[in-house]
Parts: sequence; structure tokens; C-alpha cells
Amino acid sequence: MAEKKSFLEKIDDAAAAKGEGIKALWQFVKFLVVSLGVTIIQLILANTLPLIFDHMTTTLPEFLQKIFVPESLFDVSTEVGARDFTKYVINGVVTWGYVLPFFLSNALANVYGYIQNKKTTFKSDAPTYCFVIYIFVLTALILFSTWFQAFIYSLLSTAGIGILQNLARTIASLAAGMIQLIVLFPLEKFVLLKEKVEEVEETEEATKTEKTA
Repeated sequence: MAEKKSFLEKIDDAAAAKGEGIKALWQFVKFLVVSLGVTIIQLILANTLPLIFDHMTTTLPEFLQKIFVPESLFDVSTEVGARDFTKYVINGVVTWGYVLPFFLSNALANVYGYIQNKKTTFKSDAPTYCFVIYIFVLTALILFSTWFQAFIYSLLSTAGIGILQNLARTIASLAAGMIQLIVLFPLEKFVLLKEKVEEVEETEEATKTEKTA
């Protein structure tokens, strides 16, 4: 007895039958849905993790000090910038208390995204080493987007516009998420999360059936 397919699997088959272009478009739609979940998780963590790490005073290692420069992150001419500088900078060096909330919210949310995309978006049986590669790429990407996120946060929180100050962390997280979306979709689809062989065969069969129907 054939296994009954879910509603999502039926849509997958219908998209595959329309050809590779429609299939890729449908995968992108699923990727966006997963990314929405990633964004929600990231926003929650970005706004709650500071409650845990704000008082962490350990300074960043030297190689990260070149990325997170206090003068580019904090506008000390403003009240908010001066306050954050006092809180997050020790002896001219940014602390982990400032960086970790951005970094961890990004990392944890995207690991969830990888697992979900592997299972539902690309239906991949990618080996473990692909996840290891993903972690390395993600770390480099997060280092950049964390800096970018922190920069946007600093810019908005000192803009002197109440609503921007209140939404600074949220807007910064969304901006960083957009950068990651642009990079991660092609990376996962074409490199790390290639489809299972049987899924490819089913797609080809569905396409043939559609053409002969």
C-alpha cells in the first residue's frame, strides 16, 4: 500500500511536475517560510539575551577587536551612545556582553533553519560534514552580520527618533537576516543540501508524467 502523502508533499510533486524553474521557485517560497521562523526566533533571542549577557565584562580577543571598534559602534556625543559605551566598553575594548546577544541569536536561529531546510525545503540526505562546513560559513557570515547588526543598532539607537530607538534591535536583526538570506539560499540549495537521489528521480518521473498527460 502506497504511503499517503501530506498536503505539502503533494504541492512539492505538483511544483516538480511543472519543471525545474517552478520547483526552484517553490523551494525558495519554503525557504522564506522557514526564514520567517528563523527571524522570529532570532528577534526573541536578540531582545532577551541582553538580560543575561549585559553585565558580562570579559573583553573580546584581539582579532575581534579589529571588527568591533568602539568608536564605530557608539556615538558618545549622544546620551544613549555614551551610556552603551560605559556599559559595553572596558579599557577601549568592546565586551562579550555587547556581542554575544547578537551572535548567539543569529547562530541558534540559523541552526534551526538549516535543520528545517534539510528536512522540508530541500529534502536532503546531506552528510554530517556538510553541517560542519555550514557552521564554518555561518560563523564567518555571522561575524560580519553581527558587526553590521551592531552598527545598525548603534546608528538607530542614537538617531534621536523615539520609534527607531525603541525598534533598534528589531530593525538591526531584520537587516542582518536579509544579508544571510541572500547568501544562505544558494549555498544550501546548490552546495550543502542537495536533494536525495530518490527525490530527484521522483521529480524526473513527475515531469515525464506531466508532459505525457
